[in-house]
Amino acid sequence: MKVAVFGLGYVGFTAMCCIATEGHVVVGFDVSEKKVLGIRSGQPPIIEDGLEELLQAGLAKGLISAHTKIGNRLDDIDLAIVCVGTPSAPDGSHNMTYIAEVSRQIATALKSGCRNAPLVVAYRSTIRPGSIEGLIAPIFRAELGSDFDSLVDIVYHPEFLREGSAVQDYFNPPKIVVGTSNGQPNECLAELNRNIVAPTFVVDYGEAEITKFVDNTWHAVKVAFANEVGRVCLQLGLSASTVSEIFLSDTKLNISSYYLRPGGAFGGSCLPKDVRAFQYIADDCGAHTHLVNSLLRSNDEHKTRLYQHAAKGLKPGAKILLVGLAFKAHTDDLRESPNVDIARAFLRDGFALEVFDPAIDAKKLVGANLGYAYTQIPTLSKLLVDKATAETNPYDRIVVTNATSKLLDLSGKENIVDIGQLA
Repeated sequence: MKVAVFGLGYVGFTAMCCIATEGHVVVGFDVSEKKVLGIRSGQPPIIEDGLEELLQAGLAKGLISAHTKIGNRLDDIDLAIVCVGTPSAPDGSHNMTYIAEVSRQIATALKSGCRNAPLVVAYRSTIRPGSIEGLIAPIFRAELGSDFDSLVDIVYHPEFLREGSAVQDYFNPPKIVVGTSNGQPNECLAELNRNIVAPTFVVDYGEAEITKFVDNTWHAVKVAFANEVGRVCLQLGLSASTVSEIFLSDTKLNISSYYLRPGGAFGGSCLPKDVRAFQYIADDCGAHTHLVNSLLRSNDEHKTRLYQHAAKGLKPGAKILLVGLAFKAHTDDLRESPNVDIARAFLRDGFALEVFDPAIDAKKLVGANLGYAYTQIPTLSKLLVDKATAETNPYDRIVVTNATSKLLDLSGKENIVDIGQLA
């Protein structure tokens, strides 16, 4: 293929050199004449292991060139990759000036050029969800008019490069994500990544656009959490490295996909209690764990949002079946179950609520479980229904919270909302 790269900074220059090693011809564009002249002479604009050698090899083979002006150079390009910066604006959002300007320049070049097929334009810059449909595509449409579909095919293809290992990360990424207008594969991107082995996701624009935000925020959460634990250990005179070693050794629950799928809020007899206690320990020793201190507030907000999702569109007095009241399916532990909070919200707002959870026998609850159940839902015994009732009664909404739903035949039922796992 013949590939154009717009923006020869860290991501763009790395892409240029790596793509050329695959035998593709790469034409780079950047507004900095100094950067372009340096690349032409074999001098990389960034310091990164292996890039100088890749650049010089690409130049020697005639596979790499660099320019400040587009001119008519897009006429025979198969794929254009946009890697311009999206720096922070004063309000914290991304400044999309460079994205808008390079999009306009590409569109102008396409309008005045001569092409036999649409140019695939792949954006690798980090952009907020909705940017392609709300900003980028309209710029192309405004410039190209009725020729939009015949001249351009816009995709989003986030990058996952780390400074210090960019070349290795290009060829061995943790995943490949491609966002398209219809969620279907793109031939040019498939060819670009043909020799790269990684989990591949071809999705709609929005899911692809949010990927880097999710990844980078999670990385920040990990660093902040590890450092907060480290501060507590320092304050208590404990070995932070030993505590970390113990924590990281657990790849079943701690360092794994467990607890990382969006769905119900956390609850039960352990997590809320121990988070509160750890907050107290941290405050008592002066460690100031702001991330940990936000967990319970975040969890409460999630329960509120789940209820709003479950009740959306219901008329006052609507009949509701809540499937699963206990914290976990097939148990009768109601202590701090987020499902109890959901049930309380339905009752508070005047809905006609029934609950299916065969593991719960109101007459057999004992101890703290009994006390929690009846202080939170005094009418619990009247809300519980059996399997036959749950399957035959007409309901305006069936709200599923956990795997208790597997005990029911809900085939043919409409208006089911599953808050145990968010689609």
